[in-house]
Amino acid sequence: MSRTDQPSLLAGFKEFVMRGNVIDLAVAVVIGAAFSSIVNSVVNGIINPLVGAFGTKDLAGYSSCLKGPCRVDSKGETVSGIHILWGSVLSATLTFLITAAVVYFLMVLPMARYLARRAAKQQSAPAEETVVKEEAVTDEITLLRDIRDALVAPRSGGAG
Repeated sequence: MSRTDQPSLLAGFKEFVMRGNVIDLAVAVVIGAAFSSIVNSVVNGIINPLVGAFGTKDLAGYSSCLKGPCRVDSKGETVSGIHILWGSVLSATLTFLITAAVVYFLMVLPMARYLARRAAKQQSAPAEETVVKEEAVTDEITLLRDIRDALVAPRSGGAG
């Protein structure tokens, strides 16, 4: 294969970017990021304080010390010991579960139901659809012939 037979790198990239699914994916990422911000706000603004109402602090603040006495300076940095921040892991897990539940119940489940209904409808009336398509094609051809005849008539001297 010669060099001229291969598509250029730029042409291949342009074809990749212009595909519809790439644009859909980009839109999904942007919306997902915005949605993630909302879920984080719910976890940090509602769930963490509720946990704090039953405990001594918010969920992200729970930690354990693995080695030695854990000391933290005024900046919040560990001076000695090994902190295990299991509260922030639990908070991130709750954020993930809430996000997954909302995506499943508000997006995946309704789309699956819609696609199932659509497939059932297509299986129940395939012959009906064929007749409708044939009628539409016939009507379209008739309309195009009428337009052609109307455009040709003034040139041939039929009007006037």
